[in-house]
Amino acid sequence: MPSVTAGPELVLETSRGQLYHGDCLELLATMETESVDLVFADPPFNLDKDYGDGVSDDLDDDHYLSWCRKWLAESVRVLGSGGSLFVYNLPKWNVELGHHLYELGMTFRHWIAIDIKMTLPIPGRLYPSHYSLLYFSKGKPKRFERPRVPIPVCRHCGGDIKDYGGHRKKLNPKGLNLTDVWTDIPPVRHRGTKRRGANELSEKLLERVLTIGTEEGDLVFDPFGGAGTTYAVAERMHRHWVGIELGEVDPIVARLTGQAYEVEAPNRGDAGKGISRSETAKSDSGHPSLF
Repeated sequence: MPSVTAGPELVLETSRGQLYHGDCLELLATMETESVDLVFADPPFNLDKDYGDGVSDDLDDDHYLSWCRKWLAESVRVLGSGGSLFVYNLPKWNVELGHHLYELGMTFRHWIAIDIKMTLPIPGRLYPSHYSLLYFSKGKPKRFERPRVPIPVCRHCGGDIKDYGGHRKKLNPKGLNLTDVWTDIPPVRHRGTKRRGANELSEKLLERVLTIGTEEGDLVFDPFGGAGTTYAVAERMHRHWVGIELGEVDPIVARLTGQAYEVEAPNRGDAGKGISRSETAKSDSGHPSLF
């Protein structure tokens, strides 16, 4: 574990991880250089979403990108040689952030498209139907595991959807090699499965990320705790972790300690991820901008 000498408040410590409450930049400033094996970041998308007191999600573009560059630079600093960095955001922002990671000397691995499972009409544009997951490494990755996914079949008849050019029998029985387009990540939208009112990532997404870039005993850092998905998956997959959340941490603590937590979804919950507070009222008849 990296030594954290001062800064944000430690609110929870498990046998594998530490959760802090406060500003990720303050925590990063206390962490040792090249001390973590993987960084996963799912920052606010700057869409005026309600993340609770103390969190602003409505900055001008230059201010937002400047802030992102700061935590990215610090994340690269604490990432060990051969470590992996994943950034989950809108394509609009990840285009800019990917260029900045090049400038920081990181090695591009993939632009992964995560199917949204939802489309909203926007005049004059194609329907936005994916989020972007940037995957960079600090030099040659010291760890890369390519997962396999089940061979897709028809949900009605159970037969293969493709004929694979007549080579179906030659396919690996363990499944197909994973591509950079992920259509099988389920959204977390329902009150019964959500741990907080704002957006929440699927555990399947984090399981895949940690499988690709880490092994048991590695250290994962997530600077935007959110609902605590990264930390919960890291615990289950026997990875060490360090995390922080600027907003409410009670849902994360409850999740990691097995306590129930009452979720009150604001606006449209995850079914409206990307719809700002000011746009919610007009979303049925208007055209909110996701990208």
